[in-house]
Amino acid sequence: MGELAQHSSRYREGLAVRRSVLGDTHVDRAEKASTDFDRPFQELITETAWGNVWARPGWTKRERSMVTLALLAALGHDEEVAMHVRATANTGATREDICEAFLHVAVYAGVPAANQAIKIAKQVFAEMDAESGAK
Repeated sequence: MGELAQHSSRYREGLAVRRSVLGDTHVDRAEKASTDFDRPFQELITETAWGNVWARPGWTKRERSMVTLALLAALGHDEEVAMHVRATANTGATREDICEAFLHVAVYAGVPAANQAIKIAKQVFAEMDAESGAK
């Protein structure tokens, strides 16, 4: 029996959603970097965050993406903000959507949190544009 088959169906569904949002390159890199120490954590987030929350019906990936970005920005999780800004290429959330989410952060969580998130998003957008050859 393969390693993936040993996991729950929720884990397998979560892995598929995680790959569709973050991309195979990111997920493969995270899995390759995983050790015995953090493998249980990787399995937890794949099954719980991606399999139980992101895979739920009712909200689109775009909507989940915007909410996730607002929460991460409000909590000051800068590396995760960058990762999820990059993931919007796969979720359908536009740059305008991200701006709106960060405006909500400014009002409900504070201007400094929104300011930092906007700074990160601008940097990620510049990287994405450079990678795609856009201006």
